[in-house]
Amino acid sequence: MESLIFNLFIFVLACFVGFEVISKVPTTLHTPLMSGANAISGITLVGALAIAGSGSGTAATIIGFLAIVFATINVVGGFMVTDRMLEMFKKKREDEA
Repeated sequence: MESLIFNLFIFVLACFVGFEVISKVPTTLHTPLMSGANAISGITLVGALAIAGSGSGTAATIIGFLAIVFATINVVGGFMVTDRMLEMFKKKREDEA
């Protein structure tokens, strides 16, 4: 019971600190930081693969599979945002304009 309360305290504290840090980011830096953070979440994908393939039981496999799905969506979305952001900085050729 004590470990549950301690883990809940750490989770609430991390949510509060995360909200405070993110709310201080200027809008001009929001897209590059978010696309980078989403790309880095590939680490989550590796962890999810390890949990899903560990053979620790049906519940762990199901939760691991769901984590794989959501982490994949996050990684692909991060790269899509980065690609769109980089497209804004490319110069248009004269024949396209």
